Amino acid sequence: MKLWFNKTFSTISSVIYQLRQAIPISELTIVATHVHSSAVVFLAADEHYLEPESLAGEQYLHWCIQFCIEHQITVFWPGKEAALISAHHALFQEIGVKVFLVAESETLTLLHDKAEFYRSLPAPIAKIMDVYAVNDSEQFTKACALLYAKHPVLCVKPAVSVFGLGFRILDTQETSVTHIVKGTEYRLPLQELQLGLATTPTFATLLVMEYLPGPEWSVDCVGQNGHLLCAVQRKKSPQPGHGQQIDNNDEITLMVTQLTAHYRLNGLFNIQFKASAEGPRCLEINPRPSGGVGMACLAGVNLPYLAWQVGLGRTVEIPAIHYGLKVTEEKRAVMLPD
Repeated sequence: MKLWFNKTFSTISSVIYQLRQAIPISELTIVATHVHSSAVVFLAADEHYLEPESLAGEQYLHWCIQFCIEHQITVFWPGKEAALISAHHALFQEIGVKVFLVAESETLTLLHDKAEFYRSLPAPIAKIMDVYAVNDSEQFTKACALLYAKHPVLCVKPAVSVFGLGFRILDTQETSVTHIVKGTEYRLPLQELQLGLATTPTFATLLVMEYLPGPEWSVDCVGQNGHLLCAVQRKKSPQPGHGQQIDNNDEITLMVTQLTAHYRLNGLFNIQFKASAEGPRCLEINPRPSGGVGMACLAGVNLPYLAWQVGLGRTVEIPAIHYGLKVTEEKRAVMLPD
């Protein structure tokens, strides 16, 4: 069999390494493509090829179909253009290629936009933070007034982003110069942001939210047609260098189970939570493997392999999760592909 990972985040290497631990190369050839010749994922894959950098949309879809034919791909695990590929997965079925999809195209599009995700999420399914989506200075000022009436600290982030890019805690006391001198990260003076927004008539959707001061959980999950098979909770230490703990929070387990069912999630995905004073709140659903999935696997479950078996329709047994473990990752030096 041949499994293809197209362009996606570099963290997919961890998924490939986990699959290789469970499946010998004689049974599975892993193929990776990327637009950069020095992509780190090329070190993990058995075969690697360059993708055309300029292709997107329908053109990229047809390139993917042709790639599958030329390289005799059996299973396609898409990253780039996953929603588009999901909408046209029948085209791949016609050429004998099975596509691993986390959700329907409409759901993938919804999860990509956190403003729409928060707006449409039914309250009984999962609890979220107090949040407003804004697109101009007037909306921002109104949102801040409403939120500051209930919460002492607020934060902002773009509705569309990954890895927490753009996240800032609003500071009503210090200036940006003070933060620079102190080396403070992720803080932005409210007054300076207001001045900037006042000169920008409209902008891409920005989320204004209560700041959640508690710990954060990253939950790596495997589902099958909306049924949660396995979920490993990684509770992150607020102190740098102190690793993460394999946790078993009942509130999070319930929300993960209900979110999986509500969105009919499949395969390998990740859900993020953060604690408020009233308990955990759902931050987002990542319809892809997380960067820390390798740490989750140390709890006793090879999640990528489990997702692989489920995707092929095989009967699976879920190993016991070892709770309480402290885990982390270490960096190592490597030579990039030539």
